[in-house]
Amino acid sequence: MAAPEFTLVIGDKNWSSWSLRPWLLMRQAGVPFDEVHVRLRQPDTKANILAVSPTGLVPALKWRGETIGDSLAICETIADLFPERKLWPRDALVRSVARAAAAEMHAGFGALRRDMPMAVIERHPGDGHTGEALADARRIVHLWRDLRARFGRQMSGDQGFLFGHFTVADAMYAPVVTRLRTYGVDLVALGDDGPASAYMDAVMTLPAMRDWISGAETEEKAKA
Repeated sequence: MAAPEFTLVIGDKNWSSWSLRPWLLMRQAGVPFDEVHVRLRQPDTKANILAVSPTGLVPALKWRGETIGDSLAICETIADLFPERKLWPRDALVRSVARAAAAEMHAGFGALRRDMPMAVIERHPGDGHTGEALADARRIVHLWRDLRARFGRQMSGDQGFLFGHFTVADAMYAPVVTRLRTYGVDLVALGDDGPASAYMDAVMTLPAMRDWISGAETEEKAKA
């Protein structure tokens, strides 16, 4: 069997939200890749990442002699290379909405990231519930409900994702799904009457997401 064309450099699966995004997209889309893990929060972490990624950050995608940094750029690259996987909605207008949603996640919600960092196998109910972080969470819940109502449920063969089937937008929001669970955020208090919770269930039951969480558990046990 030929070696995969892609190598994805990632950080610890319990913590690295940016690594989760392209990893989940590629695994869920069935795109084969080799995985290189750089352990985070170690004295030599920066040096080890710089050895494989010129930005000094993870994730990084190795492809045909190039190194592509940034989660969204990697996801865009995979979507371009594998159009048959339908990783963006086909309709141009709907696709533009999906890109805007992904970009909002990529550039925003700093308070949520700061106060509720990703920790997929941990539970810290009530921690990080600052006003700013909950305001970010409220916006996300509103966005999920809106996208599911206007696009997801309207799509033929709806599978419970923001635009019906799994797309880059879902990969971008997957770490938020884990955060809201880890920190026990009350979705009802943020305006959800069911759709956001159901969307979170759809993401958490993805085979690739289950594999990521299993991998995080294995990594953490190895550290003990």
